[in-house]
Amino acid sequence: MTQHTSEAGPLTSEAVAGGCPVSADGYDAPPTPLGPDSLTWKYFGDWRGMLQGPWAGSMQNMHPQLGAAVEQHSTFPREPWPRVLRSLYPIGGVVFDGDRAPITGAQVRDYHIDIKGTDAKGRRYHALNPDVFYWAHSTFFMGTIHVAERFCGGITEADKRQLFEEHITWYRMYGMSMRPVPKTWEEFQEYWGRMCREVLEDNKATRDVLDLAHYPKPWFAQWIPDTLFSPLQRHLVAPIMVWLCVGLYDEPVRELLGYSWSRRDEWLHRRFGEVVRVAFSLLPARHRKHPRARAGLDRASGRVPRDTPLPQTPARNLPPLDERHKPAHYCPVAGV
Repeated sequence: MTQHTSEAGPLTSEAVAGGCPVSADGYDAPPTPLGPDSLTWKYFGDWRGMLQGPWAGSMQNMHPQLGAAVEQHSTFPREPWPRVLRSLYPIGGVVFDGDRAPITGAQVRDYHIDIKGTDAKGRRYHALNPDVFYWAHSTFFMGTIHVAERFCGGITEADKRQLFEEHITWYRMYGMSMRPVPKTWEEFQEYWGRMCREVLEDNKATRDVLDLAHYPKPWFAQWIPDTLFSPLQRHLVAPIMVWLCVGLYDEPVRELLGYSWSRRDEWLHRRFGEVVRVAFSLLPARHRKHPRARAGLDRASGRVPRDTPLPQTPARNLPPLDERHKPAHYCPVAGV
């Protein structure tokens, strides 16, 4: 049996991905993960990514099969903030966990095994349909480009091509079929345009993401009195976040959802992004990153040992008690 070395020690091929990919087109041996020399490590896992979170969530949910899966299986309507914040850990780990990234990728993939059913129109779906799974991944890739372009000062066409190549390496961590993955940056742009024009649908799961005015108060805002928080969220925070989201949509998606966008909106959106860039430039580089990303950078730089345990979501973000036994959830704290 071939052995592969991880940051935590020897790693057998059976230990990776729960023993096997989900299709014959997946990997036979652990793929080489991305590292600190990649542009993905530079831009992904940055807290500025939260500004495009509603964009990513709504774009994912507009896929008919993915939207149906969210409507019928997700806890997002019950707990939007914990659901999003805990997901950042394993999703980020697929990029930043080094030689442990294939294991993290397999865990993320396997959360989706039992997510299947029939939508309201009688169409069958499964979250591990390669076309559905890749669509979700493509939004992470495009979200990385949006963060770099809008909130980090901009990137070149060559940077986009490099990020495209890296997103393929990133996707290999899941052990999924590579069939839906475009071969070139040009092919990806055609794929993305076709999805926006011909495949995506307006649905309840999408509108739930965009209904930020009715999100419950997050843990970090508990100190704000309800009498102040509710009007702030309804009249300031929610409209700004939706506006930021609309500014990132392709025009066919705006039309699908009934939004308009003016040249003035575009100018203001870019000025807002510049303010964000300047504000973040004042922060220490490590503090711009999510804990899972920061941990990867720390291991790569030698700041902490390479076998340091991976950071996991805090207990406040765990699934509801009646959901924690289900294999569809990332729930790292046993017995809580």
